[in-house]
Amino acid sequence: MAITLTDMINEVSMNLSGYTLTQDRSTYLKTAITTTTSSSASPLTVSLGSTANVGMGVIEIDEELLWVDTYDRVGNSAIIAPYGRGYLGTTAATHTADTKVTISPTFPRFTIKRAINDTINALGSSIFAATTTTITSNAAVAAFRLPATGSSLNIRNILAVAYQSIGASKEWVPIRSWRLDNNANTTAFTSGQTISIYDRVPSGRTIQIVYSTDPDVFTDNAQDFATQTGLPESCKDLTILGATYRLLTNLDPARAAMVSPQADETDSKRPYGSSQALTKNIYGLYNQRLAEEIKKQQDKYPIRVHYSL
Repeated sequence: MAITLTDMINEVSMNLSGYTLTQDRSTYLKTAITTTTSSSASPLTVSLGSTANVGMGVIEIDEELLWVDTYDRVGNSAIIAPYGRGYLGTTAATHTADTKVTISPTFPRFTIKRAINDTINALGSSIFAATTTTITSNAAVAAFRLPATGSSLNIRNILAVAYQSIGASKEWVPIRSWRLDNNANTTAFTSGQTISIYDRVPSGRTIQIVYSTDPDVFTDNAQDFATQTGLPESCKDLTILGATYRLLTNLDPARAAMVSPQADETDSKRPYGSSQALTKNIYGLYNQRLAEEIKKQQDKYPIRVHYSL
């Protein structure tokens, strides 16, 4: 089953909200937003289903944050400040009618997406994405250029090399003597990465190379997790745990500067630093799942002895 970035954002959001305990207030757009600006001369007026919970501050539509400058309870509308489109580094975009509007989101969707991508980047230091490529043997050539597209530019290591034997056996014969060069001359080899084959391989045979590379981050919400990142689908929950603990870490700093009788009353029930215990539990689960995935990958791709000149 395909697991898209949208699916993962929704799951992280549910984990952070406790499913039902804490839900952000929301309403909906009554009319579409067709512009990406809100100038002081012509401010953007957003028509909402209800303004009962709307005030000056941040609202979220799709993955864009907007800053509400003023609002009209009677007309159920809100005026966006001149600096309010694409607020806090989000991307200003158009939005269709009936789209959900979240009021003061605790965890905006764009920050969840960023946490997911940060986790995928961090996973690259412990586990790898495995993929394959093929080249054609040539008796007159020893060094072959490795692919120069996509993540192949970041080949970390060669996991296995084999060539297709001649005849009806359909056997792939392991190649034992090869060398990976990650600093090849870019004038002679445009990718800057080559593999030198020293075994005697009949000319014209297909050589399959299995290699490891860094996982790729998401660039679109509709992308499938396994296809885009190159990681096994079992790493999906590991990525969600990583994004969750990263976001939970930011809960306490938001309350650090509260100085008021009301804040003191809240602190007596939920003291500053209380979220860190939960964060540590999630981080512990993350490390446990990471160790399991590392072991699974080591079993699937054992270290192979080879000779390198």
